[in-house]
Amino acid sequence: MTDLLSDLYPWTKSLHIISVIAWMAGLFYLPRLYVYHVEKGESLSGLPELFQVMERRLLKAIMNPSMIATWVFGLCLVFTPGIVDWGMVWPWVKAASVLGMTWFHHWLGLRRKDLMNGTNTVTGRQYRMMNEVPTILMIVIVFSVIFKF
Repeated sequence: MTDLLSDLYPWTKSLHIISVIAWMAGLFYLPRLYVYHVEKGESLSGLPELFQVMERRLLKAIMNPSMIATWVFGLCLVFTPGIVDWGMVWPWVKAASVLGMTWFHHWLGLRRKDLMNGTNTVTGRQYRMMNEVPTILMIVIVFSVIFKF
């Protein structure tokens, strides 16, 4: 199995990067949709329903599959011989940051349910601030992987 993972390494790494890009796009955009939903959603008839469709499709059709693919290909990379040295700090930092991204993803999913049910308590300003979470985690991940400290 490890020979197969080594042989597929360029493919696995490429698919991991593609999955991460798709996931990050959703993590950046969904909170922005929530800002507009909260701040402008009730101003026009039919607008709340439009936001709900956009939010659901982004989460279910793009973000969930890309998060799963990111995890699958990332774990394949972890198990590829010679790729990760767990004696170093960087894989632990990356792992913690990926868990943070996953938490944020699920937090966004819970907020979508609140918006759907009319029980949202998060303001547009709070969504704007939370929108910085994936950016910070992305920076930590990229620097840890590139510099391998």
